[in-house]
Amino acid sequence: MAQAQLLLGQILTFAGDPVVAGPAVARHEAQGGIVVADGVIVAVGPAAALRAAHPAARVVDYGQALISPGFIDAHAHYPQTGIIASWGKRLIDWLNGYTFPAETAFADPAHAAAVAALYLDLLLANGTTTVCTFATIHPGATDAFLAEAGRRGLRAICGRTAMDRNAPEGLRDTARAAHDETRALIGRWHGRGRLGVAISPRFAPTSSPEQLRALGALWAAFPDCPMQTHLSEQPDEVAWVARLHPEARDYLDVYEAAGLLGPGAIFGHAIHLTARERARLAEAGASVAHCPTSNSFLGSGLFDLAGLAGGGVRVGLGSDTGGGSSFSMLRTMAAAYEIAQLRGQALHPAALWWLATAGAARALRLEHRIGSLAPGNEADLVVIDLASTPAIAQRVARAGDFWEALFPTIMMGDDRAVRAVWVAGVPVARPG
Repeated sequence: MAQAQLLLGQILTFAGDPVVAGPAVARHEAQGGIVVADGVIVAVGPAAALRAAHPAARVVDYGQALISPGFIDAHAHYPQTGIIASWGKRLIDWLNGYTFPAETAFADPAHAAAVAALYLDLLLANGTTTVCTFATIHPGATDAFLAEAGRRGLRAICGRTAMDRNAPEGLRDTARAAHDETRALIGRWHGRGRLGVAISPRFAPTSSPEQLRALGALWAAFPDCPMQTHLSEQPDEVAWVARLHPEARDYLDVYEAAGLLGPGAIFGHAIHLTARERARLAEAGASVAHCPTSNSFLGSGLFDLAGLAGGGVRVGLGSDTGGGSSFSMLRTMAAAYEIAQLRGQALHPAALWWLATAGAARALRLEHRIGSLAPGNEADLVVIDLASTPAIAQRVARAGDFWEALFPTIMMGDDRAVRAVWVAGVPVARPG
């Protein structure tokens, strides 16, 4: 075993889901620590007890900073890095005006590799250590992303985006190509190091029933792969799906009929759901990625976090970059708070933090590897300065407890709050 390292600072652990159970399941240790060795967490607890139990460990003292699991982004589009914060479009116009033109360039593997490196730099600068992302239809775009993530030792999931209709020439494939090229990517990458391949139809409007069934058959053959797609993001999209699939009971039924609903399915957005869809998502063990900055930026609607989580649906946070307007999971937490407020739901800071760490890990079915400070979990960590700017510091000076000190960083924090990032037990240099 390599020499153990003892990281000292404030720590936060969870005995359950605070979205459903409330903040009492959160455990804060003001003078805590984490012992890390060989890429995993060995022990967690009060600093004094860990010092006594691990006297040979090399000490890294972060003072009053918060040591947290690295942030996890459950839904993103790395090829949209260059079009983030583009003005004035709703979903369908966004795809046609920005997304599809940008994705065409990923036929060039060198371009894909350059964007993958930039995107991962931006994630690490913001404390995100795991992401589940779409690529484009080009297999080389998935290869480029997973190669770059593997070079950095990251846990990452990426999927070749499948589209065989309602998309421009050059971005359409076929049911056979989607099946065969995704299968080849699974063979090259899935389970290699900390990498995974997601079966990834963009959404029902751009995949024919034949393509959806082909990908459903592929998922049945490789059930340990995640399956990611989009569901009920905007009302006009829901209406479009109803016109395309008059035989379906609802939007979710289109995926279920193709074999694309079950444990390991991650549906982005899921805002405009029927009661049947809500119940079926929970019954099937599927997950939903809540993408609040995207939902507000594109005018999509108000996600019902309390209703879905309370109904037994696994929910994690996603940035949805570039429809989402930030690479930061702190900003994503802040937007989740604001969206919930508009629904009359005041989310506690514990719930927001959980959604970007343990909740997102649970949505990706990786909760036994990442997302919480638990012995045996991989040591992906972010160290957060809770007084990173003058505006935040002056508010923290008036805080009456830990949650009141944490909340200003959630609402006003950015990459300046990220003091350090550890990936698989190794501190990494953050670009910028």
